[in-house]
Amino acid sequence: MSSAWVGVALLALPLLYAARMLALRRAWAALPTGPATVPEQFLATRQFSVLVAARNEAAHLPGLLADLARQSLPAACFEVIIVDDHSTDATAEIVAAAAAGSPFSLRLIRLGDEPGAGTGKKAALQAALRRARAPWVVCTDADCRLGPDWLRSYAALVATDDAARFISGPVLLTGPATALHHLMGLEFAGLIGVGAASIGSQHPTMCNGANLAYRRADFVAVRGFAGNEHLASGDDEFLLHKLHAAFPGSIRFLKSPAAIVSTAAPATLGGLLRQRVRWASKWRHYQHAASQRLALLVLGANVALFLGLLLGLIRPALWPWVLGIWVLKLGADAWFLGPVLRFLGRPRWLRWVLVLQVLYAPYALAIGLLGLRGSYEWKERAVTTK
Repeated sequence: MSSAWVGVALLALPLLYAARMLALRRAWAALPTGPATVPEQFLATRQFSVLVAARNEAAHLPGLLADLARQSLPAACFEVIIVDDHSTDATAEIVAAAAAGSPFSLRLIRLGDEPGAGTGKKAALQAALRRARAPWVVCTDADCRLGPDWLRSYAALVATDDAARFISGPVLLTGPATALHHLMGLEFAGLIGVGAASIGSQHPTMCNGANLAYRRADFVAVRGFAGNEHLASGDDEFLLHKLHAAFPGSIRFLKSPAAIVSTAAPATLGGLLRQRVRWASKWRHYQHAASQRLALLVLGANVALFLGLLLGLIRPALWPWVLGIWVLKLGADAWFLGPVLRFLGRPRWLRWVLVLQVLYAPYALAIGLLGLRGSYEWKERAVTTK
């Protein structure tokens, strides 16, 4: 086969990828920014049940509880339910002590006291949902930090958009100013941006359970986690896909800086790999065509770049083609990520795009293959999926 034909073959997937990134960039730009005000009548009753599943989070819960106490939304408008998922540290004691003097309604549920509840995040959320009293559920994680207008930004959207049934919020990785953290943060920002833009284009693919909200009645209407209870991951995206199928046009992204939730990046490379393998373990269970196509396109484009480098070493005549596909792929990534990173307040992460690209193909392949095994360790538990 001539070098030209090989070059054209290598170019195909990166070209499709670049077109997709340009479309997502337009969708991101078209996302409305969150409403600024909340109608006074909306503040008269409890509107939100904030649900937090916690396992061995004694070190992080004080920060989250302090952030919830500083919310600008009146305390009468929300309740907080924290579920202790069989912790072996002082998680339950910290929540119980905080509840005694909390300015907002704070309740503790011990998952071990719930008959037949099981373990894991989905079991914890379902236990909390059985006790929730507000029409809207807002979910975050015990190791997250929130700004004072976090709940108010949700209230402003809910109060002005009757058609909204599921709201995905922005999440930012924080950590030390190391190369590993910059790379993790850049990759994660890309996932948040793609998820947001996909929602904006009415083809929602992904979201993050650290920052999302949905109507409690709609959770019941689509039978919640039914069909994927056996998977430790996916409390966010499987529900997103279900609600989109049941209520087309009802998914929103909360594009407001006040809604950004911060969470610490994994401290080590090993921690990152365990987290990503947990996420990847649910991919083979997706029945959502848009998510499957996007995942295959991203993987294929990255493999094409890596394969191009190998072929260039064998056939030097291919180097102009290889250079072209690298410029195309990196240019598309930078074009899409620029406004997303500015929104998240991390524009300097863009300078790490080339480094991330060099590492991404072997990293993505390894994560994908490890995720197919269906077993991993998370929160000091061995998890097996079928």
